[in-house]
Amino acid sequence: QVQLVESGGGLVQPGGSLRLSCAASVISFSTYAMGWYRQAPGKQRELVATMAGSGSTNYANSVKGRFTISRDNAKNTVYLQMNSLKPEDTAVYYCNALRRDIVYYDFWGQGTQVTVSS
Repeated sequence: QVQLVESGGGLVQPGGSLRLSCAASVISFSTYAMGWYRQAPGKQRELVATMAGSGSTNYANSVKGRFTISRDNAKNTVYLQMNSLKPEDTAVYYCNALRRDIVYYDFWGQGTQVTVSS
């Protein structure tokens, strides 16, 4: 059974940093596009950042220059380094693994809470 397990969330002051991790128990991890999404209370889930197996990345405008997505294919893990955090970054952050080639797989983690507050 595929599992995505996020970790690294917590409470941080504005301007601070956090690093989220997501360990994926999938076969052929490098074939998956990995992504981070977030959902704030009363809002829809939104894309934060994605990284294809090739290494190409995509970021939401609101996090460009502050957040960095990376992956370690040897460890089946994707990371989200979040710097210069703002209160509006407060949300539950979800990890996603997507594969769309000869098969279609779309997996989600359980989410990790990030709260930015003084």
